[in-house]
Amino acid sequence: MTATPRSPRRRLGSLALPALALVAVAAFLTRAGPATAAVAATGQISGIGGKCVDVAGASAANGTAVQLYDCNGTGAQQWDVRSDGTVRALGKCLDVKDGATANGTVLQLWDCNGSAAQRWGISAARDIVSVAADKCLDATGNSSANGTRLQLWTCTGAANQKWNAPSGGGDPDPGGAPMAVAPYLYNGWGSPPSPTTVMNATGVKWFTLAFVLSNGYCNPQWDGGRPLVGGVDQRTINTVRAAGGDVIPSFGGWSGNKLESSCGSAGELAAAYQKVIDAYGLKAIDIDIEAAAYDSPTVQQRTVDALKTIRANNPGIKLYVTFGTGQNGSDTSLINRAAQSGLTVDSWTIMPFNFGGNGQNMGTLSVRAAEGLKTAVKGAYGYSDDQAYRHTGISSMNGTTDVGETITVADFRTILAYAQQRHLARLTFWSVNRDRPCTGGGADTCSGVGQQPWDFTRVLAQYRG
Repeated sequence: MTATPRSPRRRLGSLALPALALVAVAAFLTRAGPATAAVAATGQISGIGGKCVDVAGASAANGTAVQLYDCNGTGAQQWDVRSDGTVRALGKCLDVKDGATANGTVLQLWDCNGSAAQRWGISAARDIVSVAADKCLDATGNSSANGTRLQLWTCTGAANQKWNAPSGGGDPDPGGAPMAVAPYLYNGWGSPPSPTTVMNATGVKWFTLAFVLSNGYCNPQWDGGRPLVGGVDQRTINTVRAAGGDVIPSFGGWSGNKLESSCGSAGELAAAYQKVIDAYGLKAIDIDIEAAAYDSPTVQQRTVDALKTIRANNPGIKLYVTFGTGQNGSDTSLINRAAQSGLTVDSWTIMPFNFGGNGQNMGTLSVRAAEGLKTAVKGAYGYSDDQAYRHTGISSMNGTTDVGETITVADFRTILAYAQQRHLARLTFWSVNRDRPCTGGGADTCSGVGQQPWDFTRVLAQYRG
C-alpha cells in the first residue's frame, strides 16, 4: 500500500518558497547540563609533516606556546583528549589566548578553567575545532618546521589542519557524524517506533524529536499541548540517552502556532528557545518553520536576532537553517539577511523534494539543488568552495513525497556519497516513523516504497563527515 503523506512536517519545496521556511539550531555542548566524568584518551597528536603537537620547552607555566615539533614521546607531547571537551598536557589545558576568536589567534597552555576557550571537538574528518570560535587548530603558514606556532584559523580542509589524535574520550564532533545524522522522530500521533529498536538495528545515535510549538503567547510545549517535561517526549529523551545517544528537540513543523510569530520580540523568542535548552540540558535544538507567516521580514529578523542571542549565551552552539528548494537552488533572502546581520550559520540545509513531478531521479536532483545552495552560501559569506560545503546540508524525505515523487534507498546512497565527498555539515531526513514498509498504517507510519525496516536510516548512519 502506498503511504498518503499528511505530514505534520509538510515540507514544501517550490521555487518561490518563503524565505524563512525552516530554521534549525544545534549545539553540541550543554549550557546548563549535568556534569559528567572526564574520561580521557591519551597519546600524541600528530599533523602536517608527521610532526607532533608540543608544549614548548616542556614548561607547564601559564602562557607557554603550543607548537609543532619532532615526535619524541616526552610528556610535552602526551595529550589527554577528554569527554568534557578539554585537551590536556602537563596538567594544564590547551587554551585559546585571551579567549579570542580571530584568525591567527595563537594557542597556549593554561590552567584548566572550564571556559569555552578550552573546549574542543574532534571530527571524523580529523579537524580539531574550537568550540568558542568554530575554527580549526592550524599550523601557521602551512609549515611543518620545528617550532611552528599553532593557531586558530577558519576551517579549510587543508593538510595543516588535519590531525591524528587519541580517540575514545572526545566530545561528539562539531557538525560531523554522529550528530549530523539525526532522523526526525515524531511522538504526536500514529505509531512512533521505539528509538532503541532503530538504534540497535542501524547504529544511528541521534534523533531530531518533533515538535515544540507555542501554547498561547510565547510558551513552548510539545505540539503546543503536551508538557515540556514529564511526558512521553521526556521519556523518549531519557530512553535515547540511556542507550548512549541523544536528541535534538525540534521547534515548529507545518501546523500549529509557531513561537517565532507568537513571541513579540527577539528577546522573548530567545528566552523561549533557552527554556527548552535548559529544561533538558541540551546539546542541540532544531527549529522547523514551514508556514507562510514567515514571509514577514519582521519575523525573519526576529528569528535571526534571537539566534544571535542563543549563540552568544550558549558557547559552542551550532545553528542549522533548513528550508525548501527548487531543482537548481534555494531562495537566498534569509541567507543574505543572516550574513548581513552577522549571524554565522553552521549549516544551511535544504529539503530537496516536492519539486512537482514524478519519474525524476531524486538523488541526482538533490545533488543539483545542493550545488545551488553551496553557490548561494559561498556568495553571501565570502567562503571558499570547501568552506561553503562544510556549512551546508541535506534534509531529505524517504519514500513517497507529498506530491507523489519517489525517493528510493538508492537515491539515499547517491546523497550519502555526495555528502561524504563534500563534507556536509548535516545529513538527515523526515522521518524514521516512515522508515518501514506499509502494512496498512496511517500517514507518516510507512514510506510507501518496497523496503525492509530502517533501510533509509542504515544508509545515512554510514555518514562520517
